[in-house]
Amino acid sequence: MPTPDFIREIRAFAGHQLLWLPGVTTVVLDDEGRVLLGQRSDNHRWALISGIPEPGEQPAVCAVREVYEETAVRVEVERVVMVAAGERVTYTNGDVCQFMDTTFLCRAIGGEARVNDDESLQVGWFAVDALPKLQDDALIRIKQALLDEPTWFESMT
Repeated sequence: MPTPDFIREIRAFAGHQLLWLPGVTTVVLDDEGRVLLGQRSDNHRWALISGIPEPGEQPAVCAVREVYEETAVRVEVERVVMVAAGERVTYTNGDVCQFMDTTFLCRAIGGEARVNDDESLQVGWFAVDALPKLQDDALIRIKQALLDEPTWFESMT
């Protein structure tokens, strides 16, 4: 995954230390209820489409942009599914990040799913009962999106 320029600029001063960053993840559904996934080029895993907002970019706008950039599918955002802090991630170059992720449910409104940049090896639509192997956090996000319940967040009470 390419590192955004603004993060490279921060890294020039911060080195590899922990960066707390915003992130967005999308659960994109088509009219048949299938989920849009991409097989990532960095680790070859199937995953929900996600990304990092540019400075000043609204999270929902970022979600729409990321889906189109990675898959050529046009979407509209329907609602926030969940907001959650992720685990710390240490990349192979030693950089450490932790993301505050906002997950959006999106509806496909146009375009044909295809690899549209170098972040994915494959993209495709999958029936919920025939998903490829996904990480647990992706499965939780899909489940929450399908429940049509209020936004999920972890409460201290």
